[in-house]
Amino acid sequence: MIEAFEQLWHGIIEAITPFVIPDWGELIGLMPIFLLLGAAGPILSLLVLGWLIYVVRAPRAKVALEAGTVRAQLVDGRPDYPAGEPYCPVDQLIFPSGTNRCDVGGHDLLVRCPKCSTGRPAHVSTCGNCGLVLRIENRPRALRPAGPPPGGAAAA
Repeated sequence: MIEAFEQLWHGIIEAITPFVIPDWGELIGLMPIFLLLGAAGPILSLLVLGWLIYVVRAPRAKVALEAGTVRAQLVDGRPDYPAGEPYCPVDQLIFPSGTNRCDVGGHDLLVRCPKCSTGRPAHVSTCGNCGLVLRIENRPRALRPAGPPPGGAAAA
């Protein structure tokens, strides 16, 4: 029984000997790898961490989808139409720029002049009251910024 314990003990010692008493020649051969891991590893880790923080916290432009046809807001029981945008007084809808006919009832759309607030048909490009030229043209529907550009106020 004692011999079995001695053999077990010698087996354990032989198994841990390479870890306790290293081969210095092999360790010196691994020195460039240790230097690379010890010096370049932390620098590379800090660069990756800095890049990740920048990507997560980078300012992004907020965008809002351009609205399509919307119902006019009621002010004192009457619809309020914004100046310069085509609207249908029959259906009380506000249409996107470039629309000349109502999709719902097929009526011609009107536009309120931004200068004198006179109503006129959307297909007419000049205000009959003040002479302001306001063309209601088709424009591509795309995303537009929801506010000023990042980094400061819009240029005047």
